[in-house]
Amino acid sequence: MDLASIIGLILCFAMCMFGIIQAAGISNIVSRYVDIPSAIITFGGSFFAVMAMKSMSDYVGGLKSFSLVFKVPTVDVKGMIQKIIDLSNIARKEGLLSLEEAAGDLDDEFMKKGILLIVDGTDPELVRGIMETELVSTEDRHKTKITFWEDLGAMGPAWGMIGTLIGLVNMLYEMDDPTTIGPSMAVALITTLYGSLLANWICAPVAGKLKSNNANEIMIKEIMIEGLLSIQAGENPRVIEEKLKSFLAPGDRVNQDDGGGENGE
Repeated sequence: MDLASIIGLILCFAMCMFGIIQAAGISNIVSRYVDIPSAIITFGGSFFAVMAMKSMSDYVGGLKSFSLVFKVPTVDVKGMIQKIIDLSNIARKEGLLSLEEAAGDLDDEFMKKGILLIVDGTDPELVRGIMETELVSTEDRHKTKITFWEDLGAMGPAWGMIGTLIGLVNMLYEMDDPTTIGPSMAVALITTLYGSLLANWICAPVAGKLKSNNANEIMIKEIMIEGLLSIQAGENPRVIEEKLKSFLAPGDRVNQDDGGGENGE
């Protein structure tokens, strides 16, 4: 489980509750901040508006993607680079055909596909084209889920404002009784609060986390493409290592001399 996401969402809720309790006290939380019609307008309107924008499969997929923010990415970038370097050493010593056996031990289907294309003698430009097409398709699938949460985040405040306007209309019709103005205004503003919570407590963090996960996965696949094409081109493992390490931040570029590339021959 990704503790950063779990702790972050919990603490966001705690900060909100702290403000509510400080202002209204524990005994007034339900009476002042829980309003069923406001919740129905804001949350129902937001989710159903997004449903109208999507196909049903994309809508359901977007809802399910919420669980992805709690999963820790399993791919180790440094380990992936080391794996490519190991494969380049095998190819340099035993030839490209020897990679077919090594591909059987790989768990990553993307890398396995690239290796098999190389073993089959596919033209390098065609290998790049096939791999990059799959890369684009993967990114498009991720963006569909990211867009779901961005759209929902945009709908939250909008439907909160709709609820507020409905409440204000009712308030104006009842202004003959001044004692109802304050409570009616408070209820009207609750929908705006609900919409802001939906957008900034849930949707923005989820969309941001999915974007981060997408960027990491795309970077890893780009490393694989460059590494495999370098192996196919017969480049020195040391050169391949330095090329792939350029994808990493300077602080992450650990020396992989032990078990890494070999000196040029």
